[in-house]
Amino acid sequence: MAHKNIEDLFYLFILLGTDGIGPQKIFSFLTQFPDFKSIVNANLKQLTRTEGISTTLAERILASRNNYNSIREKVLSTLEKIERMKGELITYWDNQYPDLLKRIFHPPLIIYTLGEFKPADEESIAIVGTRLPSPYGRLEAEKFASGLAGKKMTVVSGMARGIDSVAHDSTLRSGGRTIAVIGSGLDVIYPPENRKLFERIRENGVIVSEFDFGTKPDAQNFPKRNRIISGLSLGTLVVETRFTGGAMQTAAYALDQNREIFAIPGNINVAQSEGPNSLIQRGEAKLVTCVDDILQELRLDRKPDLKKELNIKKVDISFFEQKVYDVLSLEPKQIDDIAAAASLSISECLVNLLTMEFKGVVKQLPGKMFIRD
Repeated sequence: MAHKNIEDLFYLFILLGTDGIGPQKIFSFLTQFPDFKSIVNANLKQLTRTEGISTTLAERILASRNNYNSIREKVLSTLEKIERMKGELITYWDNQYPDLLKRIFHPPLIIYTLGEFKPADEESIAIVGTRLPSPYGRLEAEKFASGLAGKKMTVVSGMARGIDSVAHDSTLRSGGRTIAVIGSGLDVIYPPENRKLFERIRENGVIVSEFDFGTKPDAQNFPKRNRIISGLSLGTLVVETRFTGGAMQTAAYALDQNREIFAIPGNINVAQSEGPNSLIQRGEAKLVTCVDDILQELRLDRKPDLKKELNIKKVDISFFEQKVYDVLSLEPKQIDDIAAAASLSISECLVNLLTMEFKGVVKQLPGKMFIRD
């Protein structure tokens, strides 16, 4: 059944507001009725003959008709709000609904979005982790987010403090696309200090929520959010988290959804390393040290752009610039590693990198990391 008009929404909201009816029930009903309206307007005999509908549930559906006017007003108000924000209300049956998300066991039937999904978002990787990362965790989140952006992969996260925010910010600073799945209504920005980040993501990616306007970021919302983070992604990268962290929950959802899990190994004496190290130890996650480890596991071919590689021949660079350039690739490298590989001091490397950045052949990423541009 395709979502065709606004009246469909009224009846869908009526059903979702009926105690005892969730997404799986609705999918089942739609194999026996042509649309939502037919379900709500069926008589008691028709309903009780339907698989999955008891007499008690049938009576609740009949009683729900009394809510039509109030539900209609609520839906119209919601649509007006989202239109003012230049967002969208997308149902499972709409063409804009992400295909990856459709494939999970319990997909949200309604999502609210700011920004626009693009075909490239079907190749997304989630980056998740603790709200209190170590300097190592921040650096690795920056490196992987920037590297994925450089490979034209979309980065998905939850816009929380810590690793999530680092992942979104690093992706955007590297010119990539990112999707933020939030645990509140689109009009409730949490944490509040991420207001600017929220707007940047909206302009260069998508903000996604399954919660209605005005919904506060209550604790019970985040598990539901986490299943969407993994559901929108081919795989989930766990950077740093404790055993009890929300990132471990996202990894568990990824496992249930038959998606890949990747983990960055950490110092065994640091609490933030508990989660990723245990995932690796149990064989639930692949240990990764660079972006190519992820792409190879997913069998995604990301060959360098030959036209870009050839541009260096048209630019006049010095002997030492060439020496530094030869060390670089489309995988981000930290300044210390570049200097060691080029057999130059860090200060010499930085001078040459800055000059090449002006010439448009090198790009600097967060955390003093560099790639060929």
